[in-house]
This record gives sequence, structure tokens and C-alpha cells, in this order.
Amino acid sequence: MTTPEGRPPTALGFFDGQNLFRRAKRVFGHREPNFDPVALHREVSLRGGFQPGAIYFYTGIPAAKHQPRWHTFWENKIAAMRADGVHVTTRPLRYRERFSYDDEGKIETFIEPEEKGIDIRIALDLVRMARRGELEAAIIYSQDQDLNEAIPELEAIAAERQSEFAIASAFPVGPKSTFNRGVDRTQWIEIDRSLYDRCLDQRNHF
Repeated sequence: MTTPEGRPPTALGFFDGQNLFRRAKRVFGHREPNFDPVALHREVSLRGGFQPGAIYFYTGIPAAKHQPRWHTFWENKIAAMRADGVHVTTRPLRYRERFSYDDEGKIETFIEPEEKGIDIRIALDLVRMARRGELEAAIIYSQDQDLNEAIPELEAIAAERQSEFAIASAFPVGPKSTFNRGVDRTQWIEIDRSLYDRCLDQRNHF
């Protein structure tokens, strides 16, 4: 796909920070969200045939009370991303009491964090930008299939405007991958270990 001017479309990057982190941890073994979204979006855009555009990053924030180390990490990483020009949207993680049984059949109680509303926020922003004429292309850094609910709406907007949006989803792949699918009805861009490791954030955010 090219624009009417004959150039590659400019792709906005939409990062589901926790989704990408969990995937990179499972596939590549990275123990912290050590990717640089600016570098990663540049590399992935070029691989997908786009020009890199603005970056929108979404993540839940651990509570200082429950996860002080990770709360500090995300506060520092977010400040660094904003200084790099990244648009960051955050939501507080919710903590719910869960129950399980130990080996002796006794009930154990534990607190589990949950992230809510990130996929909805990404979908709403995609649709809003499309309606405003701000979208040529988008790369969604997530495999959350709930995001495919936004695709028919984007297609309808494109038809109304007599234009076309290129929508892609990017995700890590490797020998440990068990789910090699991007968001349905999007162009899939695979992030291999070599590409990911070229885009590490070398700063210490703890």
C-alpha cells in the first residue's frame, strides 16, 4: 500500500505495554519490559513497509502498596518515554483476592493484579483518529483479539472517507511461541529475537 503521493503510509504505533511484555517474557525470556518503543516502532514500521509515526503507549501501573519495585520501574520508564515524545496513557492495576488449594487441601489466599480498560482505550483512540482524518496506518503491538472489534468500524470509516487504512499488529515470535497470530483482520508483522534485541532500552528504570 502507498499513499496517493506514492510514498509508504505513516504508521502510528499503539503499544499495549503489558501484553507486549508478557509475550516477550514468554518467547525471549526477558524478565522486565526492557524494550524501547521508539526504536522498536522504527524497526517494525520499516519491516512492514511503513514510515514510522507517532507512538501511543498504554499500560497498567502497579500500586506502590502492593508492588513497590514495579511501581517505581513504571514511573521512571513512563517519564523517560514521555521525554522521548511518546504519548502515554496509564490505568491503575486492580488487585483482587483469589483462592486456591495447597497440596494438603487447605485454602490459600493470594492477591492478583488485573489490568482493565487498555484494549478499549486503544480501540477508541484508533476510531477517534480515523474519524478525524489523522490515520493513514496503524501498528498495534498486541495479540489481544478483543481489538479486532475495532476493525469493522475502521473499515466503515475508510469507506465513508473513500480512503484506506493499513492496520497491522506486531508480536514476538520464536521457538517458544505457542500462539503465532496477530489481531485478526490485520497485517501481521513478526518480531524475531534479533529485531527485538536491537531495540532494547539500556537505561535502568529501577
